[in-house]
Amino acid sequence: MCYMVLLSTDSSEDLSVHNDELVTFSRTLPPLAEVEALAHPHRWFVGSRHGCSCGFRHLYVGSVSLGFGEPQDWYPEEVEDLEATRRFLSVVKALLAAGACIDCIDAWGHETDSSNLSGTIYVNFAEVSDREYRFFENHRFVLSQAA
Repeated sequence: MCYMVLLSTDSSEDLSVHNDELVTFSRTLPPLAEVEALAHPHRWFVGSRHGCSCGFRHLYVGSVSLGFGEPQDWYPEEVEDLEATRRFLSVVKALLAAGACIDCIDAWGHETDSSNLSGTIYVNFAEVSDREYRFFENHRFVLSQAA
């Protein structure tokens, strides 16, 4: 099992043009019940260098109270995970700047008949920096960059 990041948007842009060695966007979605919680018609699986979505910054569901935060010396994170998260955010922010609506889900990837989502978090990138952003396991994110 591993993390699976799912993204939906109302933009018809082909996000796979942004694929590289750290981040991939695929229209082939994993068989997760959480897919049904996505709000928009254009849906993407966001993979990392591992094939799954484990190569991004994540917080375990029991640690969500820590919130967003910059990397800390006492909790080393791989440079590639930090860069992959930054690249993901670059694509998201470009979509938002073009007027798109976006939500995403960070699911612990195992096929189930029902969703394991623990809640929805509204993220305003005017308040959360790229270095602070991380996914929270089993949560849906509604992304914006309102000033």
